[in-house]
Amino acid sequence: MKLEIARGMFLAGALAVASLALVVWEQPRTQVLSTAQGGAHCPVPRVAKVATAAKPDHDLLLFMFGMSQGLKPQS
Repeated sequence: MKLEIARGMFLAGALAVASLALVVWEQPRTQVLSTAQGGAHCPVPRVAKVATAAKPDHDLLLFMFGMSQGLKPQS
């Protein structure tokens, strides 16, 4: 097989994969949850009990803040 034919087939295959990925890409829309949309999520069962008080992980909060600051443009 000639090199030009192999390159052309590779390019056609790469374009086919990229176009297929673009077609099946699904990105969820942003929306605000409210009490009117109660059926959209599952509430916590009444029998669920927390043994200890929930405390935020400050390292995780700091990491999330740093990641959100990194997404902003520099200017």
